[in-house]
Amino acid sequence: MLDVRSSPAMIQDAERLASPQLEEVSTLIPLSEKLAAWKLLPGISPWVERTIAKGYRIQFAYRPPRFNGVVSTSVQPERAHLLTQELQALLDKGAIEQSLAVFKEYNLRRHFETKHDQYGSMDMDMRQRKVKELKHKLQQQQHMFTRMNSQSEGAVKASFIIAEEIARACKPFTEGEFIKVCMDKVCGVVCPDKKQAFANISLSRNTVASRVDELASDTQAQLKEKAKDFVAYSLAVDESTDKTDTAQLSVYIRGVDAQFSVTEELLDIRAMHGTTSGQDIFSQVEQCVTDAELQWNKLVGLTTDGAPAMCGEYRGLVGLVREKVRHTGENLTAYHCIIHQEALCGKVLDMGHVMTVVNKTVNFIRSRGLNHRQFRALLEEEHCVHEDVPYHTEVRWLSRGKVLRRFFDTRTEIAHFMESKQKSIPELENEKWLSDLAFLCDITEHLNDLNVKLQGRKQLITQMRDSVNAFQIKLRLWEGQMRQANLSHFPVCQSVSDTVNIKFPTELYADKLNTLKAEFSRRFSDFESQKFNFDLSANPFAVDVDTAPEHLQLELIELQCNTHLKAQYQSVGAAEFAPLLPESMPHLRLHAARIMSMFGSTYSCEQMFSIMKLTKTSHRSRLTDKHLVSVLKVAMAKDINPRIDKIISNKRCRVSGKS
Repeated sequence: MLDVRSSPAMIQDAERLASPQLEEVSTLIPLSEKLAAWKLLPGISPWVERTIAKGYRIQFAYRPPRFNGVVSTSVQPERAHLLTQELQALLDKGAIEQSLAVFKEYNLRRHFETKHDQYGSMDMDMRQRKVKELKHKLQQQQHMFTRMNSQSEGAVKASFIIAEEIARACKPFTEGEFIKVCMDKVCGVVCPDKKQAFANISLSRNTVASRVDELASDTQAQLKEKAKDFVAYSLAVDESTDKTDTAQLSVYIRGVDAQFSVTEELLDIRAMHGTTSGQDIFSQVEQCVTDAELQWNKLVGLTTDGAPAMCGEYRGLVGLVREKVRHTGENLTAYHCIIHQEALCGKVLDMGHVMTVVNKTVNFIRSRGLNHRQFRALLEEEHCVHEDVPYHTEVRWLSRGKVLRRFFDTRTEIAHFMESKQKSIPELENEKWLSDLAFLCDITEHLNDLNVKLQGRKQLITQMRDSVNAFQIKLRLWEGQMRQANLSHFPVCQSVSDTVNIKFPTELYADKLNTLKAEFSRRFSDFESQKFNFDLSANPFAVDVDTAPEHLQLELIELQCNTHLKAQYQSVGAAEFAPLLPESMPHLRLHAARIMSMFGSTYSCEQMFSIMKLTKTSHRSRLTDKHLVSVLKVAMAKDINPRIDKIISNKRCRVSGKS
């Protein structure tokens, strides 16, 4: 837009016509400011009025010609030195560079002799070295921005690494600010020259929260990508409440691809603020499967806890998922968590009269600070091997065995302490009750050993079944030995039997072992329906081909007659044999993948809930559901690690200011 300006004489004439009393104007001002005066002129055309008001845009008939060289411009002699000074100032600042208008020999020679005459006395070798030096300086200037970008990316990467560690340690987001203060002080002592580099790392509360969200999104994206290659997968579902009594639904997935690579990760966590019926849980699980783009016909197994909303065959999660899978033409195998069932089996022993006394005594000692201090001092004075007695926590699988054994080992000190408090325990003088305590200590310790074997990630369901079967055989052995008064596998019972005056009630305890054995058989009867499938996966060379499904019979014959594969099976074992199955046996490979994908327990869910309790504490009760999910996804990631470098490559890195 062309800004039209007028001379003082024109403005004065126009203003005199409008108002003769106006003072004379001696400076250049835009015409638009005096539009009112111009309108008073007689016969002014609309075009002139519009031009004065809005200016005039020059209309080019065609594009301007290309630049073909410097156009000579004549300058008055008295102003030439001003232009020369300005050009020299720009050259000194490096804002402009002097270049040749036309690369002719004469121009090049004149430029060299006038601007670079210091190089005229150099020989060829010196000139080549000088050229290399100038090139190196140019590269350093070009790399300046690259170095700045590298430093910025390093600061952002460090921010992501620290945020990941904060999430894995279940620490608050504000820990980032504390870490930055520590780094700043340590850097000031160890490497002061690098202090600014550490100060550039952004670790504010909001930054750490944002970083954790991005890490969780990346792990979820990787899991979604891996899930596309699953030939079979299973789900483990459990529900618990957090510190604010919000129901949190944990959904774990174990998938197996065509190369028999097993991926076990947290699929999602869903907050349920309303009811937790079977239909509600199914809706959340269905949404998880849909979001991950999983196919229902590849769902092999579903493992849950024993809640009615989970295990219901019609309106529970198991029944609804089974119906969903049935519509795809496949069958679903559902299991009640093996570890839960093992813990429930111990309740049939009917030893509540023992646990009541133990819990009451331990609570009296631990619930009051003075009692607790005095009891610990007593144990120290008596040089007891134990320093304290722990609380019994019902939800902790191994808690009962530890409390019972510690109570039995310190029973003498406990009796003295309780007498000093006028709270004597007559049961400790009762030899029958003491025998019951000894038996409960031994059998609970055996149950705890089984529980530990069943725990762990990526436990194959066939291995867990073997552990349960072995324990059932042990129960049969212990029952027979107990009826013969053989206490070799019950050391606590043996020690009590040698000290009491009454006959040790071995027949009573043999009956309890028989009851426990029957309970195991009842609860784990589901294994019998899957016996052939488990045996085929554990030892395909020992199964009877005639009893195998028809689609597996021909491949099974080929396998059992292959001496090379049989030798490989004997050398690597059942767990590592599946990847060695040839591609010519697709049905056997699919069967092995389906068995490998099955969950035997909800151990991973229980482990996640323990991490959740450490994350959402009473001091972080306002942690949002979104941030809780992000923290848990990062903290529980095992087979998938966040791709920090890829996240950074998609970001525009900016460093933090000085702190």
